[in-house]
Amino acid sequence: MTFDTSINRAGTHSSKWDTMETLYGLSPREGLAMWVADMEFRPPQVVQRALEKMLAHGVYGYFGNDSAYLDAIRWWMKARHNWDVAPESIFTTHGLVNGTALCIDAFTEPGDGIILMTPVYHAFARIIKAAGREVVECPLALVNGVAQMDIPAWEARLTGREKMLILCSPHNPGGRVWTVAELREVADFCRRHDLILISDEIHHDLVYPGETHTVMANAAPDISDRLIMMSATTKTFNIPGAYIGNVIIADPVLRKSFANTMTAMGISPNSFGVHMATAAYSPEGAAWVDDLMRYLDGNRRLFDAGIARIPGLRSTPLQATYLAWVDFSGTGMAPAEFIQRVERTAKIATNHGASFGTGGVAFLRFNLGCPRAMVVEAIDRLTRAFADLQ
Repeated sequence: MTFDTSINRAGTHSSKWDTMETLYGLSPREGLAMWVADMEFRPPQVVQRALEKMLAHGVYGYFGNDSAYLDAIRWWMKARHNWDVAPESIFTTHGLVNGTALCIDAFTEPGDGIILMTPVYHAFARIIKAAGREVVECPLALVNGVAQMDIPAWEARLTGREKMLILCSPHNPGGRVWTVAELREVADFCRRHDLILISDEIHHDLVYPGETHTVMANAAPDISDRLIMMSATTKTFNIPGAYIGNVIIADPVLRKSFANTMTAMGISPNSFGVHMATAAYSPEGAAWVDDLMRYLDGNRRLFDAGIARIPGLRSTPLQATYLAWVDFSGTGMAPAEFIQRVERTAKIATNHGASFGTGGVAFLRFNLGCPRAMVVEAIDRLTRAFADLQ
């Protein structure tokens, strides 16, 4: 398989393609699904072979003996991120939204404030509110189109009820790779205000050439007593339907609290996800990711060049992820108008910026994890949809 291969996902119970007509009024026959954050690519063959081996055996019992799985995680984190992870610190959850929800339950109480650096991944606010906690928005500053932390402004927003900060690293949306200095600022902020820090690093393998991601555990080893790390194979290898992720906790006190919550919730791993993740975190999987990032880099450059040719549109410089964050404020249009042009004229389904919180209303998020021909088509459609601005 090459990344240029087009795969028809309509009629496969795909959230991205099979709910698009209901939510956007766009059928898969005419619309481009560029919203849900999964890719249009099959995972590496090493993952396919692991599933084929399970199917050939034909018995799907409870999973036991996770030593190979833990070894694969530890190898990957050391080899790809220079991060030493102890096996006893790894908890397996049903994806990282589930992992975040478990952390909220384990380390906060109803009514507590949880800080989000907005605009940020919309699921965070959803689960915080559903858990009876308060979303505390600390907006990112936009400097020359690039998201920057604004710690002094955040300090002024705090009420003393805050107990946790959720960091998205690399950031979604916007694709920022935080520098070590920025990560240290967040760590110091959490120490000053006695906050548990959740570092969601689900996109940490999807970093473009020339950029360097540093895991928070390495950037700020001195805050291990308040740090919860989260990682997963799902975004990296396009296996989100496996619903598997890891909450990694170095501190034994925090670990005990989280383990009690896991037990109380009856959380245990899905055997399909464990086999897929074990296979993915391998040298063959690493080579596939390297090829993927070279391909996505081409998509990113092509998309950015196309957006730059449309007056009033600005694509945020993408350092990581395959999720382009496009600013429409230069068009002078209200969100309803530019959304109408993108969805009704260009027939592209995207994520609306307002759903990511304060600072997102003038933006749309486009998924570039697709064959290059789809990126070309999207640019052509957008160019025609905004032709009167040319």
